[in-house]
Amino acid sequence: MSSSELQALYQELILDHSRHPQGFGLTTEATASSHQVNPTCGDEVTLQLHVEPGTDLVTSVTWEGHGCAISQASASLFTEMAVSLTLDDLQGRIELFRTAMRSRGAIEPDEEVLGDAAALGGVSKYIARVKCAMLAWVAAEHAIAQARVASA
Repeated sequence: MSSSELQALYQELILDHSRHPQGFGLTTEATASSHQVNPTCGDEVTLQLHVEPGTDLVTSVTWEGHGCAISQASASLFTEMAVSLTLDDLQGRIELFRTAMRSRGAIEPDEEVLGDAAALGGVSKYIARVKCAMLAWVAAEHAIAQARVASA
């Protein structure tokens, strides 16, 4: 598959997740929650982590928000990737994603680690869009910190 074909496939995946988001809809029984806003463009997301009681295993992620296709697709892709990970593993993946997003295209996200969220790698070339892609991931980072405090 050529590079342009792969890029087109990734763009279609992002559009599909923005149109048909996974994990959309908040619940009343979340372990932790974080609301984040991108002041640059007005994107917003509220992300909830659901952690199995007595463990640090993520059982589900739910969210609601509005904004550009990148921010909404990123939240959806994050939701798919996070389930069944421990909080430590999830934090590690957030850090890997952040590193790739800050690389300005020099670092390709690892698809084996990030799953379909690796499709967002091309966003790193557009500095103004990195905050859009990172919004749900930053919310998750805050929710992880809350979940750790709640279980302590």
